[in-house]
Amino acid sequence: MNLLILATLFSMVLAEKSPRLKFTVTESPRFRFMKPENYTTVYHLQETDVLYVGGQGVIYKLTFSDKGVHDTQIHAVMDENAKETCVSKSPAWKQECANFITVIERVGDSFVVCGTRAGAPKCWLLVNDSVLTDMPEETAASNILAPFPFQRSISLSADGNLYSALSAVAGHTGSIRRTYGSKKQLKTENKWLQNPQFAGAAVIPHTEKLKDEIYFFFSEVNSTASLDEEPYRARIGRVCMVDEGGLQNVLPNSWTTFLKARVMCGKAGTPVQYNNFKQAFVLSSHQRTGLIYGIFSNVWNTTVVCAYSIEDIDQAFSTSKLKGYNSPLSIPRPGTAKLCCAFRNNTQAHTQKILTVIKDHPEIEDMIIPVDEAPLDLPVQDHFTHIVADTVLAVNDEHYSIIYLGTGTVNCRELGIYVVFRMPHAGHYVWSPRSQTCQFDPYSEVYAPKARSTIPKQVLVDKDGPVLLPCPVRSYHATYRWEKDNCIKQYPCTISGSSCVLAPTPDLPLKEGVFRCMVEESGLQQEVVSYKLVFNSGPLSTSLASTLGSTLLLAATAHWLL
Repeated sequence: MNLLILATLFSMVLAEKSPRLKFTVTESPRFRFMKPENYTTVYHLQETDVLYVGGQGVIYKLTFSDKGVHDTQIHAVMDENAKETCVSKSPAWKQECANFITVIERVGDSFVVCGTRAGAPKCWLLVNDSVLTDMPEETAASNILAPFPFQRSISLSADGNLYSALSAVAGHTGSIRRTYGSKKQLKTENKWLQNPQFAGAAVIPHTEKLKDEIYFFFSEVNSTASLDEEPYRARIGRVCMVDEGGLQNVLPNSWTTFLKARVMCGKAGTPVQYNNFKQAFVLSSHQRTGLIYGIFSNVWNTTVVCAYSIEDIDQAFSTSKLKGYNSPLSIPRPGTAKLCCAFRNNTQAHTQKILTVIKDHPEIEDMIIPVDEAPLDLPVQDHFTHIVADTVLAVNDEHYSIIYLGTGTVNCRELGIYVVFRMPHAGHYVWSPRSQTCQFDPYSEVYAPKARSTIPKQVLVDKDGPVLLPCPVRSYHATYRWEKDNCIKQYPCTISGSSCVLAPTPDLPLKEGVFRCMVEESGLQQEVVSYKLVFNSGPLSTSLASTLGSTLLLAATAHWLL
């Protein structure tokens, strides 16, 4: 009796811990570095199987195919004098006194490659994937990348130009710049940023090309913080891509469209806030809609994820008052793309007045609040380090947003992955703190199982021919069954591998009609697949079907039915 109880409990535990989905993972082509690469940067050439990886003194061009990975190495020669100078100045940083490639960006038809070169950065143009040539003299590498690989800098290529954001370090105030390309090189004024630490950047497109913008995500030092306040404030900065700078005497080489806003990450009405912007990812469309996901931390280094509506941010930048400016704003309003085009039609005196407003008031009053006014409901015991999001089309024809979260452990190079589904009917699901799972909420709506109809696939069978109808298994936590002719008869569904199989039995011989595979999980019901069974003549022989191996039959039928 005790053994029976233990066996029952054990089977219950296995059922609770069993995976919802199972995958067969095949070995993919991979590339192994011949030497340790402690700092790397990666650039994927869109719509190709080519990946560029920057390492120590070398750029790897990796071409993936079914046969394996072909690698080409382009070496960046180290300046020995720069290395000796670096070691003499910072003996403790001896390992950092090398040429780490930290920028690889395709700008127009050129590849821009930059390396730290032992604290004296240098940039090159990569020609024919084989030769590094010097950049034009007017391009300053120190404006594109930080002098050491552990110092954060952001690079972004857009519309034939390179944009760079350097975090504050070693006396440098930090900046947002246009550093290379067809348009004029521009920068932020020193007083606009307070020791920024950048977390990312992204192009925010618009249906009108004139209104394309770039968002920069960063944290600033809160210079007015008291002892009980956090030392950082999270920000979103914005510039217009059509910006060409101001007048000769006001902002001649600076942005005329730069604005920044404070970003709040925390639960509304509580003092617990997360003000250090660590990393960001933008999931947007071409209609200026979508979400920005950000990882934030507090003074105890606890991390959370907040999501923001791009529409809300755009609205705030377009309508908010400027912090510290109480006079009516001109039209076009300062800090917008329309103002750049309006300069040529304004008098110089009027333009100079507008530019002065921009120069002295770079921040808007409105704060950016997260969706649902709170962080995403995720386990707080994990330390999130990386975030990526994507939109996928599921097998039920619904679109889902998926968030991939990397988590740091004691070994900082080890990453775990979370997958968070943003359900199209999110109100039907709740997070259970006890089980740490997302569960269906039966009280969220009146219970009404819903079936999605499918078009039956016709299956023609000879008089004495065997048949096993397969149904793909999409969740091993669900219950599957077969229905015939609108539930007049119900047949069991036997799971075999990744399919649930309908087979004839002496009690339930298969006859002509429509068979539907139904799945139910957490109160929700769906039709997965359906078949219209047609016999050439007479009923199917159950004795013959039972003599054949189910594996062979399943493989044969699944191949052409699914």
